[in-house]
Order: sequence, then C-alpha cells, then structure tokens
Amino acid sequence: MTSPHARNTSSMQASPRCGARTRDGNPCRAPAARGKARCRMHGGAPGCGAPPGNRNARKHGLFARDAISERRQLDSLLDDALKLLRELR
Repeated sequence: MTSPHARNTSSMQASPRCGARTRDGNPCRAPAARGKARCRMHGGAPGCGAPPGNRNARKHGLFARDAISERRQLDSLLDDALKLLRELR
C-alpha cells in the first residue's frame, strides 16, 4: 500500500553519513549532524563530549588534601624503608 503523497527524501539520502564505526566494524549509517562528522548518537549533538580542558578535576578540593597527605606519608615510609635496607647491606 503506497501513501497518498510522495515523500521527498532525496536530501536526507544525500546528506553525509556519520564517520563512526559500529561494534561489528561496519560504518554507522545515520546522517551526520549539521556541520559535524558524527551523528547525534556518536558525538555530533550540541553540548556533547567533555568540556575543554580538564575542569572536572578541579570541581572541589574535598579529597585533594587527604590524598596529598597520604601520598606524602607513603613517600616518607618508602624513604625510611630504603634507608634501612641500605644500612643493612
């Protein structure tokens, strides 16, 4: 059964395709987002992807102080262990 009106899909079919590969290795067949090389599912949607730089790492310093002090303690412990091993030789 055909629809009563003809659909104009030529522009959609002529649009550039997404450059991503699917899990099975075949290219993605979805049309690329406007001005992008990927479709909306592979990173072409506006606002997708990581922010520029590494801003997420500097969200807060809640764990930073504890982690730094723990690393310093471990470093001093390792230094003491190395000194002890040198003295035993």
